[in-house]
Amino acid sequence: MAAVLHSAPKISVIEGIADTLAAALGDMLIHQKEEHGEIVLSVQRERVEDALRLLRDEHEYQQLMEIAGADYPIREERFEVVYMLLSVTRNHRIMVKCRAAENTPVPTVTTLWPNAGWLEREVYDMYGVLFDGNTDLRRILTDYGFEGHPFRKDFPLTGYQELRYSEEEKRVVYEPVELAQDFRTFDFMSPWEGADYILPGDEKSQVPPPAPMPQAVKEPNGTVDTKEPVTRGDPKADVPQTTDKPSDTGAGAKTDAKAADRVAPASRGGTVAGQGDGEPVPVETDVAEPEAPEPTESRSDEAAPKPRGRRKKGSTAPGKDGDE
Repeated sequence: MAAVLHSAPKISVIEGIADTLAAALGDMLIHQKEEHGEIVLSVQRERVEDALRLLRDEHEYQQLMEIAGADYPIREERFEVVYMLLSVTRNHRIMVKCRAAENTPVPTVTTLWPNAGWLEREVYDMYGVLFDGNTDLRRILTDYGFEGHPFRKDFPLTGYQELRYSEEEKRVVYEPVELAQDFRTFDFMSPWEGADYILPGDEKSQVPPPAPMPQAVKEPNGTVDTKEPVTRGDPKADVPQTTDKPSDTGAGAKTDAKAADRVAPASRGGTVAGQGDGEPVPVETDVAEPEAPEPTESRSDEAAPKPRGRRKKGSTAPGKDGDE
């Protein structure tokens, strides 16, 4: 038996079971294979009910666990119906397949397992496969009046209609699908389905055009100056520039003359804390210092008012001898 490469629960391995089942099915079997640790038996569509009855009654596959569908549009019979059986006595599972087209119904197996009714309705609802003999073949997952079958490969991803609850009408309403373009992102759209204009943010990835070449300018007399501009080369920003004396500022003669002037007179005894008094040298000028202004208010020489009450003990306020 092939090695199991996935983490599904282990099941019992029965040596030779595939050959035994193939021999029992006889001409009902189209082909059989083992893959991923499971046995897959493909049978004729018209005899699928007989094949499943044989597996249930004579080989102890008592339970129908699931019915699934698959769509292969390039095939003439595009649908596959897959029956998954379980043997509770052997602890073993197998899959039985048959093919069908849109107009070729599959015999129902509701005569073998009652739960096949809902499972066949699911396959019909999702894929459109018809089951001959199912007396209640209605949609089971989609809504009433739904058009199409969602699991088909040719069904649009957006669907045909959308339903919502209308607050105005106080009921569920059906409307054609309208996608809100303002809230969609086009960054991951397929190149053959996306917009043909520049998407927001894509302009950053484009290489900017080169700068235009300088054009010659004609002089007033009609001549063109073809001389190359004279430059001093690239600036040497990493080389510090110094001067021989502080007065060489490089800003002109007037600035050089002012650079030698002192902003404040030299100090006596140093300017750093702890070195002399640091006071500036007095400067003698011809300008007289302004005098103090005359008082603008006259006050009488009255004595200060005497304090009232007794001074509290321990107070430092002045008082007469004998005050406590």
